[in-house]
Amino acid sequence: MAKFQVGLSTRVSGLFWVHFIGSGLFLPFFPLLLSNRSLSVSEIATALALATFARILAAPLLTSLSDKTGRRRLSIFIYSWAGVGFLVLFAATDSYIATLIAVAGLMIFWAPIIPLADAYALDVVRLRGGQYGRMRLWGSVAFIVGNLAGGWLISFATDLPYLGGILLSLLATAVVAITLPPASRREGGEQQADDVRPVVFRQIWFLALLGAIGLIQASHAGYYAFATIFWRTSGVPDTAIGLIWSIGVITEIALFLYASRLPVWFTPLRLILIGGLAGVLRWLLFAEATSPAFIVLLQGLHGLSFGAVHLGTVSLLGRIVPSRWSATGQSLMATSIGLLNALATWGSGPLYAQAPAYAFWAMSGLSLLGVVALLALAGRVTREVSADSALADR
Repeated sequence: MAKFQVGLSTRVSGLFWVHFIGSGLFLPFFPLLLSNRSLSVSEIATALALATFARILAAPLLTSLSDKTGRRRLSIFIYSWAGVGFLVLFAATDSYIATLIAVAGLMIFWAPIIPLADAYALDVVRLRGGQYGRMRLWGSVAFIVGNLAGGWLISFATDLPYLGGILLSLLATAVVAITLPPASRREGGEQQADDVRPVVFRQIWFLALLGAIGLIQASHAGYYAFATIFWRTSGVPDTAIGLIWSIGVITEIALFLYASRLPVWFTPLRLILIGGLAGVLRWLLFAEATSPAFIVLLQGLHGLSFGAVHLGTVSLLGRIVPSRWSATGQSLMATSIGLLNALATWGSGPLYAQAPAYAFWAMSGLSLLGVVALLALAGRVTREVSADSALADR
């Protein structure tokens, strides 16, 4: 059994790895690719925001369907292949409307993969042994590899090498997912009686919690949309930009690696709050960071502004949401982040056009608002976590 546990944890790490290679290529450099197609800043923001809205509408439905059928691995396989189709459409078109459709389709079918992978990993932790952070950190390592490769691939005269890297990531994700073993009897396709969505999904405090955490994570919208463009404008070479992105993720990896050794004081809720405060500081100073030393210093906060918030959120939802519906719970969180991220991305375009600092200051405000809201909810969330076993029976 121990050998099986170690082997399965390694394979789940592989699933995160192959998926996040594509994310590492996509997030830093896809806006630059759109810019290379002569799209304006406002058109780029609109394309990314509309695609995010489309993803928001579809992702909860797709993950809920996977939870109901118990076919998480097959779902990842199918969604990855659907993403391949839309990526091919993007490569084959140069019209703005077709570009919007292709980007939206890619993001729609990419979005459920991480909630489903997280749910599968949590099942492995719960039923087979293992540590979520140590599996998930390989996704962060892969994200760095994608960052570094993206800076090189985007420098070619044609888009095809860059798009080919994302394509290979999607194909590898499909193959790894479909070859994983069932993490539980439900994953194997057996039906259970708990087919009704849990009551927690309809409670106001839970929806408010999703919104508060969503604000903190959506504060990264300006970063994802315009950091690469901002650094390039500041004179940073494309290859160095990949390194800059990777510096932030290195701190995230360190947190995932040593999360199990943190003192018990670092509860999931406190991790999220610490990350939110780090975001307030990071975005407040971001536009002032044009020297290499200053950029590196602020990038070090990524391990908190994203990593601590993500780790705390996954753990917190794992204690609140019944395991049978864990992928749906993770997807609802992603939906909140996506909705707020789309609004923040849309708003950041005009702000960035006026002055880059305005966009990043607005992101700092979002993170602060999320922290304040989370503090207001802290008492109720703590009580619900304490009643974890009672909630699991609902």
